[in-house]
Amino acid sequence: MRALLLRHKQVLLFIIAGGLSAIVEIGSFKIFSTFLPQIISKEQNFHGIHYPLSNVLSTSCGILFNYFLSIWFVFERGKHSKRKEFVYFMVVSFISTILSLSFFQIFYSFIFKDNIDLIFYTLSPEMTSKIAAILLVSILNYSVKKKVIFNG
Repeated sequence: MRALLLRHKQVLLFIIAGGLSAIVEIGSFKIFSTFLPQIISKEQNFHGIHYPLSNVLSTSCGILFNYFLSIWFVFERGKHSKRKEFVYFMVVSFISTILSLSFFQIFYSFIFKDNIDLIFYTLSPEMTSKIAAILLVSILNYSVKKKVIFNG
């Protein structure tokens, strides 16, 4: 019973850490996608890729924030050294970033075409696409990080 409670505690902490990391990623995406197109004219559509630099920079901010939350609050240290653990974390995050960017492009290009009015806030197609991509990739992230990186 205690192991079951601890497992749920870890999932809850992962969700909280992921939620906070998503806030960092979405917030930085909003900032980057608002200001970078003023500096780099091709940012909104670079050969069919929408907001590439904004996506990469915001995802990097979210990954680094998530790494520190993961090692401080979510997972216990695994069998790997800190250096190896960080490298594994970054490799998994890199693969997750590629998946997230791909899902973003699919969602933005084909699925989310209109604003979503939440009464208190309106989600643009790029914000909705970013949120959907983060949610989809987060399930994979938890499984891989728990079983491969932190072995817990």
